[in-house]
Amino acid sequence: MRLFTTRVLSLAVWLVAAPWLVLPAAAQYSPPSTPPGGEDYHIELAVLGWRPTPFFIISSESIGIPGTDVDLVQDLGIENKLLWEARLVLRPARKHKFRVHYLPMTYTADTVVQREFVFNALRYRAGLPVTTEATLTTWRVGYEYDFIHRDRGYLGFLADLKYTDVNVQLDSPLGTEFTKQGAPIPSFGGTARVYATPQVSVTGEMTFFKVPESLSEEYGGRYFDYDFYATWNATKNVGVQAGYRSVDVFYEVELDRGDLQFKGWYLSGVVRF
Repeated sequence: MRLFTTRVLSLAVWLVAAPWLVLPAAAQYSPPSTPPGGEDYHIELAVLGWRPTPFFIISSESIGIPGTDVDLVQDLGIENKLLWEARLVLRPARKHKFRVHYLPMTYTADTVVQREFVFNALRYRAGLPVTTEATLTTWRVGYEYDFIHRDRGYLGFLADLKYTDVNVQLDSPLGTEFTKQGAPIPSFGGTARVYATPQVSVTGEMTFFKVPESLSEEYGGRYFDYDFYATWNATKNVGVQAGYRSVDVFYEVELDRGDLQFKGWYLSGVVRF
């Protein structure tokens, strides 16, 4: 179902954007003599506030004892909170962009265990007080090539290298236990932007990667990220964005597993030079 949804969303982006970008200029409204306000830059910096709904399940083994799937939201009381992300775009030429994103995510919670589970070979029984700290730090470094670029928008290809460090720690009368996983993940996808007016644009982008199951029975993973947002450019140097983003990460390392999903709306300020 997730793959089907991905394909439908991707097809929708291309169907909406392609007619505006591929048709001859004569078939569209007369383009402005200068680029839209949001396209006249070499450096773009955005800082956004994002309040996603978390879905966070982990399993951690120790000394050969498999762990239980622990839901950090339902079992340990993690709640959604406001997060911050920084995005930097370097644009040396019209069709070429180098992008760096930094997203730190830290969740903490104090709760009393409601159901029994096993984590790092320890059995956490109902009634046990537990303090949880979950930290996810993601760096995203990528390249974008806009193979179609018009005054009304563009279509482009994305190639990213994402590094997500996942660290979950449980403190209880049993002691302190933690699990930590991190690995670079390549991903590929596309992006499209359409200008409704010279000041307002709508952008969509998706990137995806999955480790083929045939490569290993003990290691696996996927990363799926989509982002849709509208931008209002007050001037060519300043803009405001509003959008919806979803990040879906799954990893499997021997007997350790994690299924992490974060979805929600965000607001962002943008400056360009």
